Amino acid sequence: MAKYIIRNIQLVNEGKTEVKDILIHNERIEQISGQINISGSYNEIDGTGLWLLPGVIDDQVHFRDPGLTHKGSIYTEARAAVAGGTTSFMEMPNTIPNALTHVLLEEKYAHAATQSLANYSFFMGTSNNNADEVLRTNERKKDICGIKIFMGSSTGNMLVDNYITLNKIFSEAELLIATHCEDEKIIKHNREAIAAEVLQPAHHPIIRNAEACFASSLSAIQLAKQHDTRLHILHITTAIELGLFTNLFPTKDKRITSEVCVHHLHFTADDYANLGYKIKCNPAIKAAPNRDALWEALLDDRLDIIATDHAPHLLSEKEPPYDHAHAGLPLVQHALQLMLHYVAEGKMSIEKMVEKMSHRVADCFQIKDRGYLREGYFADMVIVDRSQPQTVHADNILFKCGWSPLEGFTMPATIAKTFVNGHPAWENGRFNESEKGMRLQFDR
Repeated sequence: MAKYIIRNIQLVNEGKTEVKDILIHNERIEQISGQINISGSYNEIDGTGLWLLPGVIDDQVHFRDPGLTHKGSIYTEARAAVAGGTTSFMEMPNTIPNALTHVLLEEKYAHAATQSLANYSFFMGTSNNNADEVLRTNERKKDICGIKIFMGSSTGNMLVDNYITLNKIFSEAELLIATHCEDEKIIKHNREAIAAEVLQPAHHPIIRNAEACFASSLSAIQLAKQHDTRLHILHITTAIELGLFTNLFPTKDKRITSEVCVHHLHFTADDYANLGYKIKCNPAIKAAPNRDALWEALLDDRLDIIATDHAPHLLSEKEPPYDHAHAGLPLVQHALQLMLHYVAEGKMSIEKMVEKMSHRVADCFQIKDRGYLREGYFADMVIVDRSQPQTVHADNILFKCGWSPLEGFTMPATIAKTFVNGHPAWENGRFNESEKGMRLQFDR
């Protein structure tokens, strides 16, 4: 592979921003120094005035492959991710067929090896009747990111509400368990209690309310504490849930961790009036005080990770009526830029943003040699140009569904270059697809 040296760039890493040179060779970071002197053939990049960040690691995406590729595929969505500075992703099992066996899971890995421009991993799926298959992950701790349990409705046969199944998996699993937590009985009751004949987008956070989220999250945490399970709760949306998490320990030492998604940090229930079903997602975007509480918990480290839950649907699939409008937002291309908006506003520091989108994801999942800018680590890196704002338009959206709830929003910076394993996969608005991403490995 080509050798690259980036000079005089503002390197953001491990709580510091310092002007450095960085040398990339053979997929990895070979040297970081105030000044690097080398001879021989190499490609030099002038980083003056630019930021260099570790590549974003998104621990929750839905790339719709196999079975739903009219919405997106590993190929299209991974490209969009890389263009947005995301160098690694972890994809969910609710594809068609659901990834409920190791044979189906390995088929996804084999497909990604030929399709994905980004690095990749896939969660093992669970149902009420595949516990024994799920527990075979105990032998695969180094090359599978985790087990996914939908403790709330999902597509196919993936709602797990059988206590015997849950108890077996929580008591015997050695791998991280990631949960979608919403209580199905409470959701059903809320739906039946609404008198309106025609449901509107604004009913969504009433149906999928804070009580449904809290009850399910509490149940998952009680099971995890009973069995000392490594639990990670995805997409927290409510103020009341935040009391379930601690900031007394660093992420790497916690047995129970949590995630917040970019859309729950950006939108509130007030936005249903303008965006309607475009922002329908599960768990629902809720009232503004919840967003304020999420920001507070993110900054004080009760919330560990920022992710996207990227879930593309065609615009025709987001139209009313309520039951027709699919839940999910396409976000993977713009997550980093959106968080840079909040950095520019002073809502969070660039160092804290990098911590939540790269460092802590690597810590949480024990990802091997990624998530930091360190000598010997894979060169997964993003160069950010703050002198070039970018407005989201339909003609610059790269994920397959072709629309975004952020259209018209101006981001404060452009993703100038994205390196994946030392390969310049995105550079000045163009892809270089001569190298594919790698399967993530884990230090467990």
